[in-house]
Amino acid sequence: MKVSYNWLQNYFEEKLPTPEEISEGIIFHSFEVEDIEKSGDDTIFDIKVLPDRAHDCLSHWGIAKEISAIFDIKISSSNGFVKIINQEIKDLKQNNLPSDLKIKIEDDKCLRYMGRVVRNIKIGESPDWLKEKLKSIGQKPINNIVDAANFIMYDLGQPIHSFDLDKLENESLIIRNGKEGETITTLDKKEIKLDDSILVIADEKYPLAIAGIKGGTKAEVDFNTKNIIIEVANFNPTSTRKTSKKINILTDAVKRYENEITPELCSSVMEAMTVLVYTLSGGEVENTVDIYPRKTEDRVIKVTLNYINKRLGSDFSKEDIEKVWNKINFIYRENDGEYEINIPFLRLDLTGPHDLTEEVIRILGYDKLIEKLPVIKIEQNKNNIFYKTLFVRNKLLNDGYSEVMTYAFKDKGDIEVLASANGKNFLRNNLADGLRESVKLNTLNLPLLDMSEIKIFEIGTIFLVDREEIRVAYGNKKEIKEMSLDEFVASLDSSKEFSPNTFDQAQEEVTVKNSFKMWSLYPFISRDIAVWVPFDENKEKLFNLLKEEGTNLLVKDPYLFDSFSKEGRNSYAYRLVFQSYEKTLTDEEINPIMEKISAKISEFGWQVR
Repeated sequence: MKVSYNWLQNYFEEKLPTPEEISEGIIFHSFEVEDIEKSGDDTIFDIKVLPDRAHDCLSHWGIAKEISAIFDIKISSSNGFVKIINQEIKDLKQNNLPSDLKIKIEDDKCLRYMGRVVRNIKIGESPDWLKEKLKSIGQKPINNIVDAANFIMYDLGQPIHSFDLDKLENESLIIRNGKEGETITTLDKKEIKLDDSILVIADEKYPLAIAGIKGGTKAEVDFNTKNIIIEVANFNPTSTRKTSKKINILTDAVKRYENEITPELCSSVMEAMTVLVYTLSGGEVENTVDIYPRKTEDRVIKVTLNYINKRLGSDFSKEDIEKVWNKINFIYRENDGEYEINIPFLRLDLTGPHDLTEEVIRILGYDKLIEKLPVIKIEQNKNNIFYKTLFVRNKLLNDGYSEVMTYAFKDKGDIEVLASANGKNFLRNNLADGLRESVKLNTLNLPLLDMSEIKIFEIGTIFLVDREEIRVAYGNKKEIKEMSLDEFVASLDSSKEFSPNTFDQAQEEVTVKNSFKMWSLYPFISRDIAVWVPFDENKEKLFNLLKEEGTNLLVKDPYLFDSFSKEGRNSYAYRLVFQSYEKTLTDEEINPIMEKISAKISEFGWQVR
């Protein structure tokens, strides 16, 4: 939304902070300021007002109230044009005439409808101050009546429309649903087909406007207009949004109605519009006709000082909290730390004490929050699947097993699916078959895994004809055992390895001991070397030699797989694993490395077996 700095200044006697300071204050307390642009002697802010605050902040008045709270500057008037026109409205109110205008609401999508007739007006160009205000936020001036309605909408946030009274069938307005076969030509010359889902404003015969969205050409105000009806109304936000999307028309009025505006705003806006119309075009003002079927109820929310501090992790005082209520002009009553707050009609976003808590920290500043994590006690279910799975996993890991995950789809089984990758159209009915395949595959990679044997396990779901079941399978090349998760846990329980404290212990054991490093996709080459060294030599010296001379192709530390002593000497046999991340290695590349290692061994007076 475009907001004018000079327009905002009309709300304050005190000189506002600089545009840069205002922008920073709004960013840290209210909304994102997407852009600041200099325009002559004015500065224009592009403020991103989020939907939850659109009902009270898509206006200069709304932003002025935010600035008042953020910078603790008192607003001096109820609307921005009062100081510009410099006119009292007492005489205008006293001279209101009786009205013959009839208004009828036939559908509850209209929440309130106010209409006022002003006769014998003079249509013309708007004064320079009004045209400049509209131009500053990118709006094109049209005539004094249309410009007045646009100004009030951008000033106070309530859309307004005016009809040429003499173009109606009679002095009667009906708010109803459209009829099949009806059409309306909008002010932008677009023909819209109506139906019973589209709310319209009509006279006795024809639709005049699409409610809350766009006026029609039939009762358009032009330079020949003498008598007008001012419309200030409120429509259901959901209905307005759906109709807007249906007919593909999005207007500034829609933006406000679809995010909901309180019907209570209509009264003050009607008065403001009447004053401005009378000032700009003269005329004879009649009494307002106000149809308000279900009046908005007062809302009161209670919140305590303890509630606010507990949820913010703060230690704000009673004075701190009350300073916020005063800044945002809340009427409140306090009793022993509990506040009973009358929620302003415009603040539709405030629904409970949690919203008031957010208001406190938003106004005081998020930098006032203490940087500490809240202490939250979680009651744990000691018998859930997660608990048992975590315990079993840690038990098997501690026993030297490695976890694997095998494919749930097989080429045979009891339950067939419609389609699966690689023609495997059956769900597995056991874990053991997949584990056997994994043992076979990983046995080939023993040199890379620093293991003398493969010991693996899997915890997973199997699919039987009548049920699904979580099972545990574990074992090695010789034997694979499989049982249900509950059976495994029960076997441990009988041996007293399972207790109420087990879950906490299991959680503590879930730690990452090593950072992950991607493995090579190319084959490895392993070479074994056995060396005689004097009895008094340390094997670490040989280990370091092998590691240093193995070059960067040595992807793992030398692995000692055999040792023995004979005739005053020790024999150490190491396995060296070479692998490249860039290509498949050949013997021609590894042989020179092994020859260099042998030469170094000879330099120490040791002997390669």
